[in-house]
Amino acid sequence: MSFGAKPRSLRSIAAVVVLLAVGATGCADIVEEAKSGAKKAVRQRSVFSLDTGDCYNPNSGVTDTEEFSVEIVPCDEAHQGQVVGEFKIEGESKYPGEDGATQIADERCPAVAQKFIADTWSVPEGVDLFYYFPTSESWKTGDRAVSCTYAKDKGTFSGSLKSADLNADQLAYLKGADALYETLWANQPEAESVEDDFDGYKKQAKAVGTALDTHLASLKGIQQPETVKLRTQLEEAAEAWKKAASAKDTDAFYVAYDLAFNGIDPTKTVPARKELKLATTVPADDAEVWAG
Repeated sequence: MSFGAKPRSLRSIAAVVVLLAVGATGCADIVEEAKSGAKKAVRQRSVFSLDTGDCYNPNSGVTDTEEFSVEIVPCDEAHQGQVVGEFKIEGESKYPGEDGATQIADERCPAVAQKFIADTWSVPEGVDLFYYFPTSESWKTGDRAVSCTYAKDKGTFSGSLKSADLNADQLAYLKGADALYETLWANQPEAESVEDDFDGYKKQAKAVGTALDTHLASLKGIQQPETVKLRTQLEEAAEAWKKAASAKDTDAFYVAYDLAFNGIDPTKTVPARKELKLATTVPADDAEVWAG
């Protein structure tokens, strides 16, 4: 099974066996090391049998390419990753190739992960979405599973990432907000300038405007003060996105787009999020985009 950036080798288990044998000589340091190795060996689990919610440490590195087993640990212990969901690749008569498998995982893992982590702002800094997916060899044995995980390339984190039960207002807000930003980036034209793909940028603006209308509709049911203020701000942003979508020339587009893009700056949602008792730390990547 390949990982969206990591592998594991069974040789690490063999190394543990050696440590256990040496530990019998009585050297205190080696005994402690052997005990640690034994504990790790007992916790080993095949990547083919990972379950949603498992917290783990890779035997190789988070950014390697193949893995056979991982160390499963209690989530309150320091760990590098947690499995947040899984699905099976279906409808493929033959192995789609590494590129095909990763494309499927790229498309499905974010939605799968949201069922486990409703508010992605609560994910610790440096923890990103990865996944284990079938290799051409494991595919031949019937492997079709993709395990979606949040993992930290360097360092560790503690505690489960699973969201606590959320109320109706929290769920309504998150559903609309997630769809809004997903629509923005999913429709981002490849051309860096509007002049090089005017139609593409107008198409993006139209899609974002539609997503904002849906978000606004869901916010109408939330009558808390800061959320009401946010809804007013987003209504203005929605109008700007619609003007950008119908712009007759690039100059008109730029004027509308500036208001539209700044109107959905995530930092402006913090007071409403605080009021709704959701995470309030803007993810670093988002903060950088709107700060620029």
